[in-house]
Order: sequence, then structure tokens, then C-alpha cells
Amino acid sequence: MAVEALRWRGDALELLDQRLLPERTQYVTCRTAAEVAQAIRDMVVRGAPAIGCAAAFGVALDRGAETAFDVLAKSRPTAVNLFWALERMRQTTDYATEASAIFDEDIAANRAIGAHGAALVPDGARIMTYCNTGALATAGYGTALGVVRAAIEQGKRVSVIASETRPYLQGARLTAWECVQEGIPCTLVSDNMAGHLMSQDEIDLVVVGADRIAANGDVANKIGTYMLAVLARRHALPFYVAAPLSTFDRKITDGSQIPIEERAADEVTGYRGTRWAPQGVQVRNPAFDVTPAALVSAIVCEKGIVREPNLERVRSLWP
Repeated sequence: MAVEALRWRGDALELLDQRLLPERTQYVTCRTAAEVAQAIRDMVVRGAPAIGCAAAFGVALDRGAETAFDVLAKSRPTAVNLFWALERMRQTTDYATEASAIFDEDIAANRAIGAHGAALVPDGARIMTYCNTGALATAGYGTALGVVRAAIEQGKRVSVIASETRPYLQGARLTAWECVQEGIPCTLVSDNMAGHLMSQDEIDLVVVGADRIAANGDVANKIGTYMLAVLARRHALPFYVAAPLSTFDRKITDGSQIPIEERAADEVTGYRGTRWAPQGVQVRNPAFDVTPAALVSAIVCEKGIVREPNLERVRSLWP
């Protein structure tokens, strides 16, 4: 793969430092679960599937010590893949093998998601994406961006409209970078341009990822996703969610039960040492929002496509 977010070395986990992209490519070496947890908190690694994979390798580094599970579970609250991976790791004593299996399975799931999702993409489609849902956010290939990759592999002429994704700029820094690396046609826009572009018939569909999906199909994803879903519905555009089964949380009935992480104020008041907001202003920085299932045209997972998701249709994924 052109982009590797995680590299397992047997006695260390190397994480591509996504805080430094696109200016430079540099890996952070983690040798303990505590170092992996810190990397997750600090956004060295991000994206729900990638966080789950990193946590699994973190457990392997500490050979299944209870302290490893504890410190990793406290690293970030919203992405359920983290807790899914930790639960998988609790069921084994062969930690490195299981972590590697989680990693390999994620790549396979992403490729299956891409294949299913590509069927929803017409030739010539202009696809709006949000946040980063590519190889950087997963073990490899990607979820929503994996749908784009699969469509291109099928010979479809598609292009990406990447929303910059305030306040941490994952679309501008990461999705655009991945697309440039691989020659995927990509146009970067600020988040507040989406409605205008839709009204001018410059967007054909929206594909996003997810950090947690409730039993009824409500979707938690990067803050701003709900806004895009509302705009897509207003303009009669398909709004698709691409995510592996590990992102579903069947223990919660709807999105109101999903914990929403609130991050530091300095992510909103400035960036990389440059401050643009006045000292003393109050700040809110919820990192995620919840899109009701009623606004989701379909959820694409490795098992196939769930159209107009609801409790019954989501439940059918686990016969």
C-alpha cells in the first residue's frame, strides 16, 4: 500500500504521525501499551478502525497485562472499534497473532466494503467525503475512501470533493494527501461550501465513515457529518455510510447513548502555534455528532448494503 498508518515490528508498533502530514512523513515508535494509548489520545493515529488495530497491538506489547487494557480503554471514548478490539484481545493468550489477525481482517473488510459500495457509485460521479476515511484511518485501503478506490479499480471515472473538516483539518491534510499520493482526482473545499456546491448540482453523492453505529442505524462520525446529511437530504442526494461490522454497537439502541468526546479548546482557537481567536473567548469542541438513521440512504459494510437502516435491517447483519 502507498500509505501505511501502522507497522508492526514484533517488539514495537510504528505509527505514522498524522499530526505532521502533509508536510512530512515520520513514524512514532511505541513499545508499551501506555505509549500506544498516548499516541491515540494525541491523534498520532486516528480513525476508528486504525485505533482498534493500534489498541490490539498495544495489548500485545504488554503481553495482555490488565494495566494495558485499562490504559487503552481510557484513551478515547467514542470510537467503538477500540473497545471491540480490546474485547477480542481478552479472549486470547496469543496476543501478537490475534492483533495481526485483527489487522488483516480489517484490510479484508475494507476491500469488501469497497466492492459493495462501488456498486452504488455511477460512472463520472463527484463524491463528497468528510474527515479521513482512507488507509490512514484503517489498517489499509479505507472505508469511504475505499469505496472510491474500488470504483476506480472497476474503471469508473470518479472524483473526490474533500471537505476540509474543521477544526482538525483531516480532510484537508489527510484525505487530500492520500488522493494526491495515488493520483485520485480530488478537489478540496471548506466545510461551509457544501450546501452551495449541492445547490449548483456539483455533487452526486456523499460517502462518509463512522466511529460508532447504534443498533437502530444512528451514526456517530466526525463533527459536521450531521450537517452534510441534512444538506444531502435537502438536495435529494444519496448519503452513504461505509464502516466495518466492528463499528456497530448493538448494545445501544440509538445514537443518544453514544458518548461524544469533547476535545481541547486550542484545536478551535488556532492551529500549530498560530492563534486566530481572542484570548478569553469560551470554546466548545465536540469531536463527533450523531446522524439519525432516517437521514442515511444506506450503510455499506463487509456483508453488503443495508438500505434505509433501522433496527430490524441492522439486526439482519447477524443472523
